[in-house]
Amino acid sequence: MRKLTCLLLACLLALSLTACGAPKTETLDIFSMDTYMSLVAVGDGAFDVLQQTANEINTLEQRLSRTIDTSDVAQLNANGTAVLSNDTAALLRSALEYSAETNGAFDVTIAPLVALWGITTDSPRVPSQEEIDALLPLVGSEHVRLDGDTAALDEGCTIDLGGIGKGYASDKAAELFAGSSISGGFVSLGGNVYVHGTTAEGKPWNVAIQDPNNTEGFACTLHLSDAFVVTSGGYQRYFTAPDGTVYQHIIDPATGWPVQNGLLSVSIVTRRADGGTGTMADAYSTALYVMGEDGAVDFWRQQGTFDMVLVTEDGRVLYTPGLADCFSETEGSGYDYQLLAA
Repeated sequence: MRKLTCLLLACLLALSLTACGAPKTETLDIFSMDTYMSLVAVGDGAFDVLQQTANEINTLEQRLSRTIDTSDVAQLNANGTAVLSNDTAALLRSALEYSAETNGAFDVTIAPLVALWGITTDSPRVPSQEEIDALLPLVGSEHVRLDGDTAALDEGCTIDLGGIGKGYASDKAAELFAGSSISGGFVSLGGNVYVHGTTAEGKPWNVAIQDPNNTEGFACTLHLSDAFVVTSGGYQRYFTAPDGTVYQHIIDPATGWPVQNGLLSVSIVTRRADGGTGTMADAYSTALYVMGEDGAVDFWRQQGTFDMVLVTEDGRVLYTPGLADCFSETEGSGYDYQLLAA
């Protein structure tokens, strides 16, 4: 499940307006994991750490991709069992934990239903209820067994780590950035964002959350350092059926149908200082989008280790108290901005 683009406005400005005497900023753009990615680093050793990050991301793609025949995931899906690399085993273990924690709202075994709908392909279609019902019994983490680095699937079950893989890649980037001499940096992995340290001007990075109703605009902007931001929503990848119904690409594992619950997007913010990870933000953004507004708010209140921004169909932007000091409304957006009660 592909995440939506969180644009980094001030990051781009920093690249073109770096003042004389400010630390040098290096940039690197790559295509990996089926998306365009932008990597930026500021300070000593910037280019080297960007090259290391790009190499790490490309290595992960070779292990996690469902469409590369030699990958761990493809081999597991084809054979029903496989010995996984350390990274793939660790990520699958996390995926199973997040599935349990979210009561199945996030579930990597939804792959057969995603393939049935084909929404992200050139031939999307609305399947019959009978087709959906035939695949629903194959969905659920109980169909996956992981013993050390050896995984096995029940017959007919397949997995897709695409809904969590970019978050894991951002964790790897964060580790490389933290172990380097750079003073700041960011990675934008197709909507999975990590910001490290500060800009060349010594300020927090500005992460702008896209407006689902206006893809050229922004619903709000967050001012952050050492944090992950992941956004999920259905407004960029969808298709319109012959009867005029619009179906977006995120499937509810419980029903087998694309999510339609009044939410336009969910953005999750986790911070390294609090033990937050990009993997967590990636899984939660999908899960809370599936849960809907009430379920998302309840989960946040119960779990309490992350912040979030919800954009609703009825024109509201809801954000959590942990973002109050780093949140900026977009003037003239037309949204009603509301701070959630803890």
